[in-house]
Amino acid sequence: MQREDRTSDVAERGTDLDSGRKTGSTPEHHVMHKGEQVSTKGIHCYTSPYRRATEERKKIEDIAVVRDFPEVFPEDLPGLPPKRQVEFQIDLTPGAAPIAKAPYRLAPTEMQELSNQLQELLDKGFIRPSFSPWGAPVLFVKKKDVSFRMCIDYRELNKVTIKNRYPLPRIDDLFDQLQGSSYYSKIDLRSGYHQLRIQENDIPKTAFRTRYGHYEFLVMPFGLTNAPAVFMDLMNRVCKPYLDKFLIVFIDDILIYSKNREEHAEHLRLVLELLKKEQLYAKFSKCDFWIREVQFLGHVVNEQGIHVDPTKIEAIKNWEAPKTPTEVRQFLGLAGYYRRFIEGFSKIAQSLTSLTHKDKKFDWGDKQETAFNLLKQKLCTAPILSLLEGCDDFVVYCDASKQGLGCVLMQREKVIAYASRQLKVHEKNYTTHDLELGAVVFALKIWRHYLYGTKCTFFTNHKSLQHIFDQKELNMRQRRWVELIGDYDCAIKYHPGKANVVTDALSRKETTKRVRALQLTIHSELPNQIRIAQQEALKAENFTLEAMRGAHRGTRWPYKENCRDTRQTSRRVDSRISSRSAKHFLNLHRDPRRTSKHHHPLAPVVELLSNLPGALKSCQESISNL
Repeated sequence: MQREDRTSDVAERGTDLDSGRKTGSTPEHHVMHKGEQVSTKGIHCYTSPYRRATEERKKIEDIAVVRDFPEVFPEDLPGLPPKRQVEFQIDLTPGAAPIAKAPYRLAPTEMQELSNQLQELLDKGFIRPSFSPWGAPVLFVKKKDVSFRMCIDYRELNKVTIKNRYPLPRIDDLFDQLQGSSYYSKIDLRSGYHQLRIQENDIPKTAFRTRYGHYEFLVMPFGLTNAPAVFMDLMNRVCKPYLDKFLIVFIDDILIYSKNREEHAEHLRLVLELLKKEQLYAKFSKCDFWIREVQFLGHVVNEQGIHVDPTKIEAIKNWEAPKTPTEVRQFLGLAGYYRRFIEGFSKIAQSLTSLTHKDKKFDWGDKQETAFNLLKQKLCTAPILSLLEGCDDFVVYCDASKQGLGCVLMQREKVIAYASRQLKVHEKNYTTHDLELGAVVFALKIWRHYLYGTKCTFFTNHKSLQHIFDQKELNMRQRRWVELIGDYDCAIKYHPGKANVVTDALSRKETTKRVRALQLTIHSELPNQIRIAQQEALKAENFTLEAMRGAHRGTRWPYKENCRDTRQTSRRVDSRISSRSAKHFLNLHRDPRRTSKHHHPLAPVVELLSNLPGALKSCQESISNL
């Protein structure tokens, strides 16, 4: 079986890793059209690439640096791969016996395709006749160009295989390496799995049964559970000298990144020399060179930041409402892959997540439909997240409510990522103080790789948290959290709740007013909006209203000269003040003992009351006559 697209561990990890279609080109750019992967549990098969663009394609001879390495881009694999540092092996669970299943029935057109593809694999030396007691069935999947793709059903073999736990890199860690880059080249290996041999003792385990005979693979086939991990191990060993310097590898996808053209020419040459030396071959039609924007692992990356892949947005738009818990999990799996782009993801998805719980009745109502459509809308309008610029100047805004925890990571006034989660059952009993402190701890844990060992600042709208290290009496939970926070070089500062518009949206229920605020939260203007909101919260009229509330509660007048005491806490004030409250305020301040000691500018109050219902008009007139 000749494979043209790469594989991944999507079935196990729940991530969609294939790139979408790339359009547009500039001089010395090469356009590739990427195929998409279709995967069912245990059966791995691959769709064909998109049809070729109508415009004339670039040739190897037209691309700088690449023209010097034509042997890296052959029209087909030359035969069996050489002996490498790693060979694929299949370790079985103790007591596992050989498994052989009867061949599936095939249509006449599929039978002809089977004969042709078997002969092609035999000619290349990738398979040979087998006498193995093992045997997996073969099936075909129709490609977009109406041709057929042969797939081997290795599900039974995978069940008795000991899983290789070699770690695959985290997607977000890979993107963090791209900071400061502006030139990219992407190389996709040609049938990458077929470039790795199988250990001789394990060859019989790959046997498959067909109408035309019994065969076994000499190279690593597609569909085996440990294939991604083993190939990742090989690529890490081969590319180790350049990893995290100017090279990213994810299974058989290679991304070269550089800050300028001169560096990129040198980096591209080094990588191509390495591939030539190791006899690893790439497919030229699926590579990009000298591009300023690259599609990689379901994202689009350029020097401005990271975007959601437009092809994934199209799939999301057309996603129908789930009808079973499994379909809900599938949708949440795709949405969760892009959760770093979504404000308040956990809160929005809460009603959907509850449908996936064991023994939970599937009841799709208006609440779930609203959450489903809101997630789709947010995914389709996801913002651009900035790439890191060094490893300092981090600022985190935190907030908590009875619905969940939310935080935003920023660097130099640019949004790096969002994070949120729902409260656990026992956390719903926490006090407000502990919830706000828990939001800080949540941010420290989830972004530890950014914040540990560097100076950072946390902003919270819970004022007492800035004195957490000076408090003498702490409960056991607070002591544990304070000890964890003490491992970081961070400062906790107060941020007025009115200014904390971003994280407030991550953790709280959305009201009409809150939605309007979110619509105005444009990321490029976020720092200015925060500063304006802070200034607004400290204006005299806001303190006057707060004083009115304090007077209604029987508290003393909290003003100092000209109401300019910036140490006073700015809080949200309910503008729906009762007539009784306003009259009580007037009676208090007719007292000469109070008015002689304090300035109390009432003009803002008059202006406020003029906009309130008629029941307060008399209060307005009374104040005006003072």
